[in-house]
Amino acid sequence: MAQVEATTERIIAADAEAVFDALADYKDVRGKVLPAHYSEYEVREGGDGEGTLVHWKLQATSKRVRDCLLEVSEPTDGQLVEKDRNSSMVTTWTVTPAGEGRSKAVVTTVWNGAGGIGGFFEKTFAPKGLARIYDELLANLAAEVEN
Repeated sequence: MAQVEATTERIIAADAEAVFDALADYKDVRGKVLPAHYSEYEVREGGDGEGTLVHWKLQATSKRVRDCLLEVSEPTDGQLVEKDRNSSMVTTWTVTPAGEGRSKAVVTTVWNGAGGIGGFFEKTFAPKGLARIYDELLANLAAEVEN
């Protein structure tokens, strides 16, 4: 099995702390900024960063739906890590300052891909599809926090 990785980033016209706080707010903000690819969103424990347990279904393609149950941790300042209990998928969100009143949000997801020809196609196409989904999510997040 090959590791598959998808990364997307965006400069947001808001302070890094405000962007991170919005991203870590699973109770009120996160559900609002998720694109239509996400369904059945539910906070099961916590709701604000570290210690949150959140569920959703992610429909990456018309045939591919991933049922996700994510444990959230904050290993360092400005970083959220979502580990899926149902798979090898780990998503890391990093928010850093990018000049006066601006921040850079980077999201990286890694998982163990399939083997064989299916794995080749997954490694080739899945990161592009996930990047499009994350682009939309980050645009929604920017619209939520920019003044």
